[in-house]
Formats: sequence, structure tokens, C-alpha cells
Amino acid sequence: MKFIDETIITVQSGEGGNGCVSFRREKYVPRGGPDGGAGGKGGDVILVSSEDRRTLFPFQYKHEFRAERGGGGEGRQRTGKNGADLVIEVPPGTIVRDADTGELIKDFSTSGERFVVARGGRGGKGNAHFKSSTHRTPRFAQPGEPGEFKKLKLELKLLADVGIIGLPNAGKSTLISVISAARPKIADYPFTTLVPTLGVVTAGDREPFVVADIPGLIAGAHAGAGLGTRFLRHTERTRLLVHLVDASTIDPDRPLESYAAVNSELAAYSPVLAKKPQLIALSKLDLTGAAERARAFKAALKKRVKIHLISAATGKGVAELVADVGRRLNRVRSDGPETAD
Repeated sequence: MKFIDETIITVQSGEGGNGCVSFRREKYVPRGGPDGGAGGKGGDVILVSSEDRRTLFPFQYKHEFRAERGGGGEGRQRTGKNGADLVIEVPPGTIVRDADTGELIKDFSTSGERFVVARGGRGGKGNAHFKSSTHRTPRFAQPGEPGEFKKLKLELKLLADVGIIGLPNAGKSTLISVISAARPKIADYPFTTLVPTLGVVTAGDREPFVVADIPGLIAGAHAGAGLGTRFLRHTERTRLLVHLVDASTIDPDRPLESYAAVNSELAAYSPVLAKKPQLIALSKLDLTGAAERARAFKAALKKRVKIHLISAATGKGVAELVADVGRRLNRVRSDGPETAD
């Protein structure tokens, strides 16, 4: 399935049914009077977050949605049938905005949420409603109210506890394939991963957590270079970032270059991202010369932080990294979920 995480749609709720102009006509009832019923209510347009949806792919070709109109009123004071509601499923993590103003309408942060985005029009009153002692034969009825029209922008921000970030070919896809059941495409060329990948990770007896493999960032990503801002947004909901650096490509003269480049892009895109807690992992320690380059990185960083040395290919250090992520995640969870518009 093609990964679609942003789209614009229009929704139109149903119009209310017209009221009915009718008079009672029965044998032996010469002056039956007005008996026109009211029109039915138009259908609502309802957005529902569903686990059955992972992307906004269903909206790639269908952009217009219209609920059913209410039925007209009938004689004998019968109310018209209400129009059927239109239910549209979106994936959890979808943000709904007004496409013209950018105003936030709804943030579907969990599965199973329902939100009426456009309410159906009320049905018009029939002429039976307007009869009175001074006006016994009203020959008019109300028309149904129009429905609401909305132009909506849907944005998907993946719901993941942990985001794995790093330059292209840092080993993110290999790592997530080792620690979870996810099976992303893996190859030895840049931008192999073109869509975010989600995996569920179990860390001992701790609660499982969801990890997102964010496609590789490059210099200028915050301004749209490479895969640009399209996937940076998916790091905004994460509670913790694992910053993966390919140890085999570290330049001993500038060991922090790639690490600093990614952090600069996060800060340029959003100050909130720059402040998210990070774990640092140097990958591909099984390759020749990687260990020496890793030591140069640790010496240059000059921070009292734990740096994980891992090899997803051999499994070295992976279990320790997962355990550390689980411990750190439990601490940051107590501070509440990270949110961003």
C-alpha cells in the first residue's frame, strides 16, 4: 500500500428534508385541516479513528464526501426519513485542520475516537405545525436547512513511542527488523527506506513499545531537501529518540559531523524536537575500523552520556540498547505524552 500522510478532502453533510403541505381528506371529515409532516434531518459526516487504517491512502483518489439528504415530510403528519450518517475512517494519529485557515479541528490521538465534522441540516416543519386558531389552513411549509460544507486538510503523524533517526544508511531499517517483527526493505544504498516503518518491541517484562523507523534525514531536510519535512513530522509525537550513527563512516577529523547535522535539522524544524530525550547508538561495529572510529566519536562528544555500541548484523549490544530504551521510556512516560500540532 502506498504511504500517504497528507491530503485535502471536502465533506458535505446532508440537507434537511422539506416540510410537507397537506390537508386531511377523509370521508365524513369535511374539515380535516392541515396535516403536513416535517422533513427528516440530513445525515452527519463523522470521522472515526480506526486501527484498520494505517495511512491516508483511501483518500488518494476520492476527495469528495457527501452524506444523505433527509426525506421530505408527508401527509398525516408523517415525518420524513432522516438521512444516513456518513462515517469516514482515518488512522489514529490523524490531525484534521481547516484547509483554508489552518485551524485545528480535531487531533485523533487514540483509536476509536468519533467526531462529527459536519452536522446535517434540520428538516423543515410541515404546515400542520403552523395551524392556529387564527390561521386554520396554512398553505406553506418550511424548506429543509442546508448541510455544512467543509474543506479539510488531513495530516498523519505516526503514533510511536520511540523514533529511530539518523542519516541514510545508518542501519535504522536493519535495527528495527532485528528488534521487532517489522520487515522493511534493506539495501546498501541511500534512501532505501521511503516510508516510515512501525514495529512493536518487547523489552523483558516491561510493557511493549512502538518504534518508528524514520526515513533518512540529510542537510536541509527541514526546508524540504531529500525526503524533507514529509517525515520529520512523524518524530513529533514520539517520547524518545534513538539517534543512530554509522560508526564505519565516521570521519576521525570531524567525528561529530553526521551527528550534529541530524540534530541541526531537528532543531531547525521544531525546537520541541531538539529538546526530546535521545539515546545515542553507534552502529555497524562489525565492520573493519568501526571500533576505532567509534572511540574518536566518544572522545569528541565530551558528554557524560551512555553511548551504545551495536551491530544489528551480529546482535552485539542490541539487547542492551533495547533494555535501556525500555527503562528510559518508562521514565519519560511519567511526564505525559509528547504532542505537537
